[in-house]
Amino acid sequence: MAINTRMSWSHAFLIVCLVLLAHLATATERRIFPPLLPDILRGNDLARHGGADPTEKIFNVLDFGAVTNGKKDSALFFIRTWIAACRGTHTGKSRVVIPEGTFKAGPVIFQGPCTSEKPIIVEIRGTVLGANNLSLYEEPSWILIEKVDGVIVTGRGTLDGQGSSVWKYVESCSGSNCSPLPPNLKFNRVTNGVIRRINSLNPKGVHIFITESHNIRVHWVQIEAPATSPNTDGIHISDSNNVRIARTRISTGDDCVGMIQGSTNIAINQVFCGPGHGISVGSLGKYETENDVRGIVVKNCTFNNTDNGIRIKSWPGSQPSLATGMIFRDLIMQNVKNPIIIDQEYGCNDKCNKAPSKVKISNVHFINVKGTTSSDIAVDLICSSHSPCEDIELRDIDLKYVGPKKVRTSSQCKNAKIGYGGIQNPPACR
Repeated sequence: MAINTRMSWSHAFLIVCLVLLAHLATATERRIFPPLLPDILRGNDLARHGGADPTEKIFNVLDFGAVTNGKKDSALFFIRTWIAACRGTHTGKSRVVIPEGTFKAGPVIFQGPCTSEKPIIVEIRGTVLGANNLSLYEEPSWILIEKVDGVIVTGRGTLDGQGSSVWKYVESCSGSNCSPLPPNLKFNRVTNGVIRRINSLNPKGVHIFITESHNIRVHWVQIEAPATSPNTDGIHISDSNNVRIARTRISTGDDCVGMIQGSTNIAINQVFCGPGHGISVGSLGKYETENDVRGIVVKNCTFNNTDNGIRIKSWPGSQPSLATGMIFRDLIMQNVKNPIIIDQEYGCNDKCNKAPSKVKISNVHFINVKGTTSSDIAVDLICSSHSPCEDIELRDIDLKYVGPKKVRTSSQCKNAKIGYGGIQNPPACR
């Protein structure tokens, strides 16, 4: 009996310990990965919204005064069409249609909340040209969708920002004199939104800007601008939760995808990036009281002739914040200059005297990253002396140098606590 009693007490103690560990693990997971809102898009056949449903009411912009000569500004007629579809007398399913043809438009605001049945569809079949007169854009947006719960933008049409007419102003301005230029498409405070199968061409600012939004899908989108176009991020995300980007091709002059402060639960899968500046977390720490970045997963992506592959960047002299819980795996690099880079001295040259960054980077995993690089430093991890990087994993990294030098790839690490596993080419930092 004594033996059985001791065994029962030991079993009970073990069970209590396991329960406590499970609770701590769950609490840690909650800290790293913010809770998801109810996701009505999960398991939904988004392809079915590509064509009109017989039960939908069609609101064609031509019926509200828009013209297809590519010269007359149809922005007002687009807005009138949206108002009728979103919060007019019709309360059933609604579809705004921009038909085949070439339209011109200045700033367009599609604002909610809507009284029609969710989701409202915006089908772009034709080409919409952005007006070149910058004085028209009182706010930095062109096609703006805001305060809408349930919206799908689809249609295989093209948003052409005609950005080449204004890029010269970006190149000539500096510091506080530079105002952000309008993106081709902006989601602001949108919940349950989809951007699918449209084309974005030559924006004045970024292509697609997602901010203060939740449960967003970006699928099968084609994004294109010259490699020399300034500040033309493909998809720019801030203060948004549960954004999923998949099966998208991005060729542009800045980050293919940029995730700045407040980006949480972001999943990027099967994205082709190039040319461009790669997929970036940051820059972080530019402003005071920035929200943390948590829960980033990038997988099955290809980078071709990009300046960077995966980059995490923060400004020196920044205020405290966190960037944690990130996985970058199964990535192909093709002649990429900086395949894996953490830069916590972003924007700081060799003579920079600014205080170190206070952005804390931790729990970051680079797994199965393979291909070629044009730089002899393939892994470049420059972390903050104030807040060193912690729990950085490099596993199965195989990056071969293809430049003119007769060298092998190498690693450079500073203020970083790194764990290694599997293949390490370049060799691990010492």
